[in-house]
Amino acid sequence: STQMIRFLLDENFNGKIVRGLRVRQPDIDMIRIQDTELSGADDPAVLEWAAKEGRILLTHDLATMTKYASERIAQGLPLAGVIFIQDTLPVAKAIDDLLAILGASNPSDWENRTDFLPL
Repeated sequence: STQMIRFLLDENFNGKIVRGLRVRQPDIDMIRIQDTELSGADDPAVLEWAAKEGRILLTHDLATMTKYASERIAQGLPLAGVIFIQDTLPVAKAIDDLLAILGASNPSDWENRTDFLPL
């Protein structure tokens, strides 16, 4: 069986996207940073934890998180994957794109990889 993709949501992640995902796919495996011991942690710590837990980070932080994700890859450190979502992207489109990713890929496809929505 293919492994299910698991998401970690950045602290500032749009709650409307979260709620929409849960409605459309109730069994989705996603947790918010603020619901873990990571609350308030810096970006490198978040990426380290996500790698250990095998969770793909969803973030609107295109400024600093891109830099830290690239640094991890450059240093040969594991990265479970990061999906950067433009905060100008309509909520419905973000939900559709994330559900498409869930349906069409598995966790190993995202290792050491970052991508941007819209796809």
